[in-house]
Amino acid sequence: MHSVTILALDGVIPFDMAAPMQVFDQTRLPDGRRPYRVRLCAERPEVRADGGFTLRVERGLEALADADTVVVPGRAEGSPPPSPAVLAALREAAGAGTRIASVCVGAFVLAEAGLLDGLRATTHWVAAGLLARSFPEVDVRPDVLYVDNGRILTSAGAAAALDMCLHMIRSDLGSAVAADAARMSVMPLEREGGQAQFIVHEHPPVPRGSDLEPLLDWIGDNLAHEVTLGAMAARAGMSERTFSRRFREQTGTTPLQWLLRARVRRAQYLLENSDHTVERIAQQAGFGSPTAFRERFRKVVGTTPHAYRSTFSGRRAVPAAGG
Repeated sequence: MHSVTILALDGVIPFDMAAPMQVFDQTRLPDGRRPYRVRLCAERPEVRADGGFTLRVERGLEALADADTVVVPGRAEGSPPPSPAVLAALREAAGAGTRIASVCVGAFVLAEAGLLDGLRATTHWVAAGLLARSFPEVDVRPDVLYVDNGRILTSAGAAAALDMCLHMIRSDLGSAVAADAARMSVMPLEREGGQAQFIVHEHPPVPRGSDLEPLLDWIGDNLAHEVTLGAMAARAGMSERTFSRRFREQTGTTPLQWLLRARVRRAQYLLENSDHTVERIAQQAGFGSPTAFRERFRKVVGTTPHAYRSTFSGRRAVPAAGG
């Protein structure tokens, strides 16, 4: 049997720990046999879990040495840093060829151990910026559900751990077994889009008190109309070159990128809160054509307008050709 060991550290998030335990434990081969043996291990016999309860764990760090796969769940904010013993055990397991995966912010533990250096990795989109700043040698990808580097894997939020585990099951045992495991978890074997569709694209920042504030408010009120760089610069009373420089200094981005982000956010709001067709939303958000809207929306959000509405709208959507 393939041994899957879940490493529980102080502050472990219960769902991050339980999700991979459940998925691997309920996986069955066509003849009914269990292909995985799932165990829990910890540095000490008692582990404080997020949520105010304590876990009693029978196996210690030595369990990592004979594991085929090690999963490191996320931990609550403010948890103590992983000990040198934990980091050393993870590095030793990785050096022995063990497959190591993290769930959500468990990626920080792998990064601390140096296991993500020079590799692509992901984590929950809320923490992606911190991971990138804290470990600049890691190529952080905030817009995917999981990353597979071969022997090292990372997943985004806790639900994305299910996607990652199903991916590992398919790699180990084939699509048929993975599809059955997906059905047991009542989820698709593959989800459309990536983590980007779950990122809240807030209204672009408007620097309060700056001389650009009236202009940015005007742009926000006129998204449905054509807004050119020349028009923005003229309204600000500057040359295009001076305006572009001043705009970047005060907002951290270019005028056209700010405009695009504002239009995407407007489209997200309308998809979530209206029954308007995709064609009408394209006009209201100022994309010019439904085709341009769909292409831009998918590039920024990671999924189609139709799929986004199906996931996030509480209203009954009006079908639109092409979605």
